[in-house]
Order: sequence, then structure tokens, then C-alpha cells
Amino acid sequence: MAVPAVLISEVGPRDGLQSVKTIMSTADKIRWINALHASGIREIEVGSFVPASSLPQLADTAELVRHALTLPGLTVMALVPNLRGAQAALASGVHKLTIPVSASEAHSLANVRKSRDEMVATVRDIVALRNALAPGVKIEAGVSTAFGCTIQGAVPEDDVIRTAALCVAAGVDESGLSDTTGYANPAQVGRLFRRLRAEIGDKAGAAHLHNTRGLGLANCLAAYEAGVRTFDASLGGLGGCPYAPGASGNVVTEDLVFMFEAMGVCTGIDLAKLLAAREPLKAGLPGEALYGMLPEAGLPKGFVQDAVHVD
Repeated sequence: MAVPAVLISEVGPRDGLQSVKTIMSTADKIRWINALHASGIREIEVGSFVPASSLPQLADTAELVRHALTLPGLTVMALVPNLRGAQAALASGVHKLTIPVSASEAHSLANVRKSRDEMVATVRDIVALRNALAPGVKIEAGVSTAFGCTIQGAVPEDDVIRTAALCVAAGVDESGLSDTTGYANPAQVGRLFRRLRAEIGDKAGAAHLHNTRGLGLANCLAAYEAGVRTFDASLGGLGGCPYAPGASGNVVTEDLVFMFEAMGVCTGIDLAKLLAAREPLKAGLPGEALYGMLPEAGLPKGFVQDAVHVD
């Protein structure tokens, strides 16, 4: 059985659901998470520890963590924007925290009401809390608006790399780059990830890319060619940042897995079971538009997936 060459991290239960008005029931979310896990996905961002008044769609994150922890081999991840969220996440037993740190000062103030430097200080405090309470928990700082900002416009590449380096100096295990606004192009993605790897080495983290302007897969391929091996994606292409006007559409998990498998790059994910995972998502979000080219077109005639994940 082939060992997966890339890790596809499913962020739909957090990034996807925060962007839709419908509140998906906890029972439906659990069925969806179960289906994702059954397909071979081994890392899921199940929610975010934020006040329910801010994102009522994610108010049941602690309950989802409890369930997800029962699924074998699954890395259970949650986003935390501040120290209070980190305290709640660590108490819930998550395996990994993700912290958004914007390279754009304007987006940082809109998203978390803190400057970039204040967020780096928050990262330092969260790392200290992790070290004291749960040293086995991993922390990734995702540098958001790394490729441009809908509020500020262009974001200097030096600011992006500096932000990631400061987060690593603050003690995170890895720092990745996020195309929060869907502005990225493949040349830019390759260039920035090469710079990131040159700056922070093996602490360079995931590529979180959006398909807002149809370049999601091309950007993922550029990141892969630059050495990235972890990719965030969302089933059905759900997603977007409430504080980045006009941003929409994460890379579609189904399309991304198909691209890699068609290239002979093992993901460890069973495509047929992954497509089946759309059904509980549709049931939980009736009337919500789902995206994806593979679900519409189907697998090519004669296509055989060489290796899938088995426990």
C-alpha cells in the first residue's frame, strides 16, 4: 500500500460553514465528518473556538471535537484567534491549533481587531499556554492575506515572510500561507513558498488556497512544485472569510484529490468515498450551492485509483 505523498487537510467544517448563513445541525456535521474520515481524510479542522455571537454556525465546536477524537488516526484541528479560544480548544483535547495572523495590517484589524505585531504577541502567549498545559499539541500560524488583501490591496512579499518568521520565532511548529482573498497566481505562489522555505526551512506549513478566480488548482500545483506537501481544501468548495469582502470558494477537495491522484501522487483518499461524502453535506445544508468539476463530470473512463487509505 502506497504511503500518501501529500496531506489533504479538510477545512470545510470550519472555513466552509462559517461562510454560509444556514446553521448546520450538530448531528448533520457529525455525519459529514464521519463520511470524510471514511474516505481516508486524516486531518480535519472541525471548527473554531470563537464566541457563538460572532459565528453561531460554529457554536458546537467543542462537541464536534469530542466526537472527532473517537475517529481512529484522525488529527483533530481547530482555529483559535485569541488566548481565550486557545484555552477552550486545549481543554477540549484537540491535537492541533491553527492561528490566523494576517500579513495585511488592515485585514488584521478587521478580522481580529489587533495589529500584526499584537497578533504575534498573542501567538507567543498561546504557545506559552500550550507548553504549560498540553506540550504535545501542535500549533500552526497561517499567514492570511499572504497574496493580497481586499481592504489594503497589494501586500508586500517581505511583510508576508517577516510575519511567518516572527510566528516561528514566537514558537509555533509551522507557518503556512493563505490566499484568503483569492488573489494569488501560480508564479506568485511558487515564488512566495520558495521564499518561505528558504526563510523557515521545515517549519514551512500548509498552502491554504482559494478558487475565487479559478486559479485554485493551478496555485496548488505551483505550491507542490515549490515543495509544499500539505494542502487545505473544502468539500464542495465551501468557504470564504467574513472579513475579506468578495472572497469566496476554497479549493474543492474532490478536484484537488483527483488532480494529485491523476498525476500519480498518492493522497491516501478514496475518491468514490470522498464523492459520497457530499451527500451528508447536501442533507445538512439543503439549498446551499456546492461546487466542483469532478462531481459534475465524473471520473474519466478507465480511470483506476492505484492506492487508497486503509487502516
